[in-house]
Amino acid sequence: MSSNPAAKKIRYMMRFLPDKTYIQLNYFIRFKKLCNLKNPQTYNEKINWLKLYDRNPDYSKMVDKYEAKIYVSEIIGKEYIIPTLGIYNSFEEIDFEQLPNQFVLKCTHDSEGIVIVKNKRNLDIDFAKKKLTDSLEQNFYYIGREWPYKNVKPRIIVEQYMTDHTDGELRDYKFFCFSGEPKMMFIASDREKGKTKFDYYDLEFNHLNLKQKYPNSPTIQRKPATFDKMIELSKKLSEKIPHVRVDFYEVDGKLYFGELTFYHFSGFMPFNPDSWDKVMGDWIQLPDDLSHIGARVY
Repeated sequence: MSSNPAAKKIRYMMRFLPDKTYIQLNYFIRFKKLCNLKNPQTYNEKINWLKLYDRNPDYSKMVDKYEAKIYVSEIIGKEYIIPTLGIYNSFEEIDFEQLPNQFVLKCTHDSEGIVIVKNKRNLDIDFAKKKLTDSLEQNFYYIGREWPYKNVKPRIIVEQYMTDHTDGELRDYKFFCFSGEPKMMFIASDREKGKTKFDYYDLEFNHLNLKQKYPNSPTIQRKPATFDKMIELSKKLSEKIPHVRVDFYEVDGKLYFGELTFYHFSGFMPFNPDSWDKVMGDWIQLPDDLSHIGARVY
């Protein structure tokens, strides 16, 4: 997030906008038109509709990086969960002497509070403290009005450091699922190098002509050995959910759960070509009856 004082002031003032107004403003900035919330047709329109109306209370624990592990392990098993080394309410609580040489620090309530430690002796404690403490003080909900994050308890989770020696990095394998059916996925690579690439594939692992924010990789991506298992588990984790992205890692041939994401790019990111916005939008079947999920709009 920007440290510009004027930008911070604007963001603070925008906190008081109603969800629907905030969404329309951000959508207009991105797409130069208002979001059709009365009769949404595209993927991005339906994502924002789901933010406003699909208020299943279980979503809050499903986006909490600590609670999600418990939730997911009960569905697919503990063997797919990255080991947790500790959970803390503040940075000061962490006993670094008790941690191994390599580990990962994450905030449980956002997507930016992360510090990867490959060598504990080289850890910049002041940098890590500032980054994580700043993240703990931020309510991720106000950035995109993704309501499940609003009441997630801000904590720091320490996880086992993971890397795949086949690819030399920890790649994300992200499956777009619709009411229990994965339709497509993408591989996120080169993130630690600061040169993130996204490559989209169908479920036969055919590369798709699609870009979104990041470029494609110039090289052919390796199909993960556990690809079919990823599809199987993504079906279980997305059952009865209108839309959720199920993320996995593969580490030396072993499959691990990553996270559940309900609002890919918060519904504010154009597609290239933009025809994919409608194609993926058709895959989301919005629920007619919202009484069982406590829908409401602020």
